[in-house]
Amino acid sequence: MKNQKTKVGITGLGLIGGSILKGLYKTKKYELFAHSSSSSNKALKYAISSNDINILKDCDIIFVSSSISKTLKILDKLNEILDKKTIVADVCSIKKDLLNKKYNFDFILSHPMAGSEKTGFDASFEELFEGNKWLVDKNRQNEILDNIIDDLGAIKIPVDMKLHDNLCAQISHLPTILSFLLFDSAADSAKKIASSGFRDTTRLAMTSSDMALNMFNLNEENILKCFEMLQDKLNNLKNMTDDEKIKLFKEISSKRAKMYDGFGKNIFQI
Repeated sequence: MKNQKTKVGITGLGLIGGSILKGLYKTKKYELFAHSSSSSNKALKYAISSNDINILKDCDIIFVSSSISKTLKILDKLNEILDKKTIVADVCSIKKDLLNKKYNFDFILSHPMAGSEKTGFDASFEELFEGNKWLVDKNRQNEILDNIIDDLGAIKIPVDMKLHDNLCAQISHLPTILSFLLFDSAADSAKKIASSGFRDTTRLAMTSSDMALNMFNLNEENILKCFEMLQDKLNNLKNMTDDEKIKLFKEISSKRAKMYDGFGKNIFQI
């Protein structure tokens, strides 16, 4: 039994769940099980797959990769079929409704900081997590989860999950909402002459409308707080001298230039 493979289950086979599945399949180190109501047939190449959630009941660890709005229902269903030895990790970008949840299984809050404006199993790919951060509850240590994160090429970052939603509002949720609004606020005559700058700053406006709605509705308080901070920054800028503005722009530009490596991976140091 020493060489028995870890049984990994994934429920929800969109961009994140599909990429976890494909990334672990590539390693040949795990026995994989997949559950999806819509994409189970597409996963048959990579795993034992079904639209019946009971297929996951004997797994050692399960990733709940469903949309934010469906995650709580999936966790409740898993609570009916799993026992305390099973590890369950979510991948949600909003944690407020999960912070104090207790289940029969061993529940760990986690969040891979990787994604795309594209959605669905067909958009998933095995290298999605390589070189990217994977946030894990700083109060939890689990060797199986750590090994999987490592095998996916991600970098584990312990985080206080009480701060998680505010952090993600700053670097993910507010930028997504602003991307939609920025695109919408530009006149058609301006869009007609737009080039790469407008293209890059509005890429997130192609995010799934359901995902954007979930972000705003479930993390509205933090998003609005972050927007107020942005407004304060703009008001301060208006009151600066030209020399002060130039100094500020140079400082920001220098920090931004050092934030990502040549492959686009975050190497920011505090």
